[in-house]
Amino acid sequence: MPSVSAHVALTLAQHVDHVFGVMGNGNAYFLDALERDTGASFTAVRHEQGAVVAADAHYRASGRIAAGTATYGAGFTNTLTALAEAVQARIPLVLVVGDEPTSGPRPWDVDQIALASAVGARTYTVGRADAAATTIIAVEHALTYRVPVVLAIPYDVASLEAGAVPDAPAPRVPAPLAPAGEFANGMLDEIAAALRGAERPFLLAGRGAWLAGAGDALGALADRVGALTASTALGRGVFPAAEYDLGVTGGFGAEGAMSLVREADVAVVFGASLNQFTMRFGELFAPGTRVFQVDVAPAATHAHIGGYVRGDARLVAEALVERLSPTSPDLPLQGRMPWRESVDVAAARTYDRGDDLAPDGRLDPRSAARRIAELLPADRVVVSDGGHFIGWANMYWPVTSPDRMMMVGTAFQAIGQGWPSVVGATRARPESTIVLTSGDGGGLMAVADLESAVRSAGGRGCAVIWNDAAYGAEVHLYGLKGLAEDPMLIPQVDFAAFAAAVGAEGVVAETLADLDRLATWSAQPAEERPFLLLDLRVSPAVVAPYQQEIIRVNS
Repeated sequence: MPSVSAHVALTLAQHVDHVFGVMGNGNAYFLDALERDTGASFTAVRHEQGAVVAADAHYRASGRIAAGTATYGAGFTNTLTALAEAVQARIPLVLVVGDEPTSGPRPWDVDQIALASAVGARTYTVGRADAAATTIIAVEHALTYRVPVVLAIPYDVASLEAGAVPDAPAPRVPAPLAPAGEFANGMLDEIAAALRGAERPFLLAGRGAWLAGAGDALGALADRVGALTASTALGRGVFPAAEYDLGVTGGFGAEGAMSLVREADVAVVFGASLNQFTMRFGELFAPGTRVFQVDVAPAATHAHIGGYVRGDARLVAEALVERLSPTSPDLPLQGRMPWRESVDVAAARTYDRGDDLAPDGRLDPRSAARRIAELLPADRVVVSDGGHFIGWANMYWPVTSPDRMMMVGTAFQAIGQGWPSVVGATRARPESTIVLTSGDGGGLMAVADLESAVRSAGGRGCAVIWNDAAYGAEVHLYGLKGLAEDPMLIPQVDFAAFAAAVGAEGVVAETLADLDRLATWSAQPAEERPFLLLDLRVSPAVVAPYQQEIIRVNS
């Protein structure tokens, strides 16, 4: 008869295609049932943190929930940083773990429920009689609130017979939140009137707009009012008309584009939390700009908001388009030339090209990033670790949609989650080239899952390591304050050698010409080429613009 663990595996597999993890005593029966009795795929990682990171990246790349798994005790505690990141980033996933016996903790057990709660994750514990139902409740909670959940299997019930697996109802997911009530409708009228009268309208969209499927509606709204558009770092590409899009706002934005944003007289923000980085620490909009926000949060999320509508971004955008129906769809509102037709968007989006080499003789990361963008396959998904280097890919490597540029770790300000992100993204998008951008600090921290990335992605995987022999963000911020730099430095590491050790090809790049191997690699069929790692020996002296912004605010 099926065990309790089999009930969990068989029920979970009805809603999850991929499970990532490390096997141990606490999840052995679960993984046995998953492998033998379900169609779900299991991919092993080498560190339990990677189980959660891979499930996180899988959702970001595909919009489909995945699961991680680990044993109890030390296996579970190894997942906590990644679990905290998923909570902060609002990523739904299920983490299946072993737990202490129902009879009480053993010497090596810890209070896992309290630890999960401390980082914001709820735990559901299965029993002999309710394992299938509890599994459905956990999946439903994750999808409803867009958060990770922990599904715990006590050690002494994991292998107990539990009878036939009962039919379980499908998880319920809330319908999109429609704006309702007199106040909401009055605010929609006010936003429509503001856009109709605006001379320089601007629309900003974030990840919430992408998750709502608001792209077409936002494009129609921008066309209706002649607005320039832009996105947050997690919403890039959500607007369909790229020729009128200023790119990413905040520290990743081009200076000319950010100057145009400050010229806007009316701005409407859809599905973006407006954190300090998006808002350039309060300086994104000029003081005279009327700023409205549309979000599902209970209230406006920034002090500069002058009007707020709670609702799904797509539904609100569609309501505004309906309110702004012109008498002639071929003419701009009030017969005037739209603002966006009068500016040179392409010039405004231009970034500093950089020099071939920095004054210290090492690669200039700006010119290296620009050259890599020219050589990478067009059908790429970029996954980013955390660190000073995040500016380069975000500025110089365009992608076509928000699910093709993921920054796993930035919500919790963590590094060392890059390699297992490749694993999850590869399983989510097996037809695309998965490109990791990571620093030497984060790359070393997670190096156990370099092997997992190479094994999973094979010839569809490429890693770019911005190797400046330092924890760059700390050097640029605290070195300038005069703090001792020795703790911020890393001996020069040969990541190309690391790559070769696990079956990948590694290339040390000290000049732009050394990047030519990427061109030949991109031209090869994926099944005939190896995983490629580019070890870029970049200058630590070139500071990313977003980091300069942080330095200015914190100095």
